[in-house]
Amino acid sequence: MARIIWQTLMSIWAWLVLATCLVLWLPLMGITRLVTMRSDPGRYRVGYLFRQVGVVMATLNPLWTFRRSGTPPANPRRPYVVVSNHESFVDILLISHLPWEMKWLSKVEMFSIPVLGWLMRLAGDIPVKRGEGRSAVEAMMRCREVLKKNVSVMIFPEGTRSMTDEMLPFKDGAFRLAIDAKVPILPLALSGTGTALRKKDWRLGRSVAEVRVLEPVETAGLTTKDVPALRDRVRAMIEEARRELRKSTSHEEPTAAPGEPPAAS
Repeated sequence: MARIIWQTLMSIWAWLVLATCLVLWLPLMGITRLVTMRSDPGRYRVGYLFRQVGVVMATLNPLWTFRRSGTPPANPRRPYVVVSNHESFVDILLISHLPWEMKWLSKVEMFSIPVLGWLMRLAGDIPVKRGEGRSAVEAMMRCREVLKKNVSVMIFPEGTRSMTDEMLPFKDGAFRLAIDAKVPILPLALSGTGTALRKKDWRLGRSVAEVRVLEPVETAGLTTKDVPALRDRVRAMIEEARRELRKSTSHEEPTAAPGEPPAAS
């Protein structure tokens, strides 16, 4: 019981940290956008500033231990279509630890949340309404515009979080985009966030999570006929790396935080 109470209190603390950061970041991002409007049409700097909200929340949350591995792109301004498996909302906070900026393709409902939605629009993230073909087409057009400004785009090709430990099938959109825009795919594999925030529960859980940057996959010379093969190849890469990550993250516990009650024996 003591550990449940402690977990609830730490969850309240972490959500308060997030809310405070969002409020504090609003004027900071507004000023950054005004100062860099002409020199940074791709909103790289203001977007990268926004991602630090996730880093701050994760760092100040004693329930989580986040880490990253792999080799980041040598040139952060080379545009990629970045894709990852999707375990939890917390995936966003984990991936935000990577040291370059990406514009996120996100469900339109997120943009309706006060303050958070304003910051997402200010950062240049891209809304899409699920199940609406016209919205998907418009979102892909905006993704192409972002890539032309030498900023990467981040997409979860599963489309939604899996309710089981198995990855969902990948949709074609991200891979078609990469071929049409003539940019590489940059796969990410992550593991461990499923326990950080379970679906339909506001309380945070203990988590050791890791995101790994995999080798880029070039799309030069490919056509739309190659979309299925490219999709399946990238999914296999992510699945293999995810299995490796799960061997470490699933059997590792975060170091107990000061004041945390001991686990029941």
